[in-house]
Amino acid sequence: MPITDDGYATPTLQRLDHQGVVTLTMNAPAQFNTLSETMLKALHNALNDIAEDQHVRCVVLAAEGKAFCAGHDLKQMRANPDKAYYQALFARCSDVMQAIVNLPVPVIAKVQGIATAAGCQLVASCDLVVAARSARFAVSGINVGLFCSTPAVALSRNVTPKRAMEMLLTGEFISAEQAAEWGLINRVTEDESLDEATHELTASICAKSAVAVRTGKAMFARQLAMPLGEAYAYAGEIMACNMLADDVGEGIDAFIAKRPPQWRHQ
Repeated sequence: MPITDDGYATPTLQRLDHQGVVTLTMNAPAQFNTLSETMLKALHNALNDIAEDQHVRCVVLAAEGKAFCAGHDLKQMRANPDKAYYQALFARCSDVMQAIVNLPVPVIAKVQGIATAAGCQLVASCDLVVAARSARFAVSGINVGLFCSTPAVALSRNVTPKRAMEMLLTGEFISAEQAAEWGLINRVTEDESLDEATHELTASICAKSAVAVRTGKAMFARQLAMPLGEAYAYAGEIMACNMLADDVGEGIDAFIAKRPPQWRHQ
């Protein structure tokens, strides 16, 4: 069994492919799946590989152990007290977050336990989130004198500014129910039903046209950064092009004929 850069006997990140769904499982439970240099590198490499794979329909980001992700590895950061090191680390982390956003297919976070600081940023960067009822979320850098600036970027794109600032300035945890109410996550399930609830969501996505899903994810992310008029012009062009896809013709014909569609592109 290969040894990772962190010295563990098992891979820091595990990949499982099943019927178009790729599950990436962070596998450093003793370290609460912190975003160490090794974890960030593994995530970045895996996301790059998935981006080139036309057979992938969606991705599930999961974690082993009691915690989803406790953010950056603070011990590793303290061992390298150098501005250039910190700049490179945060740039690497930001690249991972943007790789999730820019991935052609949806990414679903399956969250148990805590997701703090950059771990909460990881959750906020995913397209969809299913969380166990016992899950908790925080951007807690403020508690050690560090404002969670990079997590704030993703967080503020999910919840309202005042709610984001409350989390950022207090470092306090919010529950899974509160996270759903605030818009940080999509679904809350009983802990023992987390796998089932996640599967239901992936199955729903995989039943749709792959062309429509890939078109929609890219379009949705891009239009968010546009002024209203520009966004509508862009969306109209994308929709017109999407209408010409074989899957749309099949989907409309199936709807009219009251039969299940047989997607041309899987």
